Amino acid sequence: MENWIGLLKIHVQKGVNLAVRDVIKRSSDPYIIFQMGTQRVKTSVVRRSINPVWNEELTLSITDPSVPIKLFVYDKDTFSPDDKMGDAEFEIGPFVEALKRRTEGLENGHILKTVKADRQNCLAEETHVIWKDNKVVQNMVLRLRNVERGEVELQLQWRHISGSLAF
Repeated sequence: MENWIGLLKIHVQKGVNLAVRDVIKRSSDPYIIFQMGTQRVKTSVVRRSINPVWNEELTLSITDPSVPIKLFVYDKDTFSPDDKMGDAEFEIGPFVEALKRRTEGLENGHILKTVKADRQNCLAEETHVIWKDNKVVQNMVLRLRNVERGEVELQLQWRHISGSLAF
């Protein structure tokens, strides 16, 4: 891969209070598609839940950390097109900046970078990029847009290949 700098592991934890799209069942069958540039990865479908727990790991190859990661939540339908359940996007620039910091001797839980929730991002709350168990980790809660309600909880982690970043 040209200009490839590493792999970003996205641990898709859960959805919270997602929109109801199957009115008769008063539920939804949600799944998420993550997109960065031309790359797309997808979670499994969780049947009949507006509070789905995926607990899945997806991986994106990072070539340009300035490209935002977009996510689209859908309700799986059998006999009609899947219904939209909202979208969000997030930047990995602060996460990548934290990766460049020296981590020798840091205590578990040390905050490397803080990212504020504001009108420019989909963060539901402030998030921290931290040093945890000898890894750089960021937990985030994303508020879905273009829908009446819902949040998605994720954890980002860098997957080290050959032990170094190629910036």
